[in-house]
Amino acid sequence: MTLPTQLVLRALLEDPVREMYGLQIGQIAGLSSGTIHPILARLEGIGWLESRWEDTDPHNEGRPRRRYYRLTPDGVEHSRFALAQAHTQVGAI
Repeated sequence: MTLPTQLVLRALLEDPVREMYGLQIGQIAGLSSGTIHPILARLEGIGWLESRWEDTDPHNEGRPRRRYYRLTPDGVEHSRFALAQAHTQVGAI
């Protein structure tokens, strides 16, 4: 597992039931949008994340529409296990 993926998972695990949009996740993880969004797409593709578009009109908000992400229950479990494994592997080197 790459370090950026680990950082994204850690950011999401800070409050696993909270929805966050990509920029928020990137700020917490310390990563750029170009790094974050492919990771989020991959995690959603394997069922660890679910996402939804916000219901507000972006023109009224004066900003682009946000896509919110949240770990699925399986994603929480898999993320914790994967991070524990990654930590164990680093410690073994």
